[in-house]
Amino acid sequence: MAQSTFVAAVCVLILSHSFISVVKATTFTIVNECNYVVWPGILSNAGVPTLPTTGFALQSGETKAITAPASWGGRFWGRTHCSEDSTGKFSCLTGDCGSGKVECSGNGAAPPASLAEFTLDGAGGLDFFDVSLVDGYNIPMLVVPQGGTGQNCTNTGCVVDLNGSCPSELKVMSSDGTAGVACKSACEAFGDPQYCCSGAYGTPDTCKPSSYSEVFKTACPRAYSYAYDDKTSTFTCANADYTITFCPSPNTSQKSSQEQQNTETTTPPLINTTMVYEGALDQSVASPSSCTHVLVNLGIIMAIWWSWQLF
Repeated sequence: MAQSTFVAAVCVLILSHSFISVVKATTFTIVNECNYVVWPGILSNAGVPTLPTTGFALQSGETKAITAPASWGGRFWGRTHCSEDSTGKFSCLTGDCGSGKVECSGNGAAPPASLAEFTLDGAGGLDFFDVSLVDGYNIPMLVVPQGGTGQNCTNTGCVVDLNGSCPSELKVMSSDGTAGVACKSACEAFGDPQYCCSGAYGTPDTCKPSSYSEVFKTACPRAYSYAYDDKTSTFTCANADYTITFCPSPNTSQKSSQEQQNTETTTPPLINTTMVYEGALDQSVASPSSCTHVLVNLGIIMAIWWSWQLF
């Protein structure tokens, strides 16, 4: 019995190491298709490593790739109408992070701002992501998974320019007052608990969509429009990289949708690693030789997995 237990423990350690080793870093490709400069900001969640940059300038037509470690979580957003004053202090009219510099250095976006939110390698090994307008809107944004798998692994975002159609009571105007540059959330504009999903309205049963959140939802059906808009606005992928595009052109959006349809048609189903792991554990307790059998099966599974990654 002791020998069987020892073999089982060895098998579990080997299997665990094998599955952990395939968790790869994630690449975020940031693209600016706006006809003006955007200054992306990045905030990492508490307790996870920060990314190599927390803010930078992205010229019109420019692209920048950033690598995130496994299990990273945080948010991306675009800052607009930015400049330095005579003392060198950097600030933005929308999405400002208050650091006084191009790097946000641990500060988040001042609302209103369109946010792309990610939790990598979460429950079940899946990435969870969304585009949120809960803190308002300032710039069109599209998030496209690249090479990921899963039934809910699809594009999301808000590709419509809402600044022109924003209700007047929510609109943020440019410095010269000639154009709308952002659209506040009703919570920020009015501070009412029914719009903020707070107090007596702090549960999914009591906090319902408002006429203001419906403006966002109608224009951008896949984006979060209010705090409890989970059912239609949270997406998951396994083993994906992500492209985040500011001001995506109609061609970009159409191409991304077509690529997603092709992926859903041709991508093999995910391996149920929980079943593989549990089956291996049961077999390993039976005899030392079964561990070899498990590892052979694991090798076959890993070979199949890597072949999928190549294509």
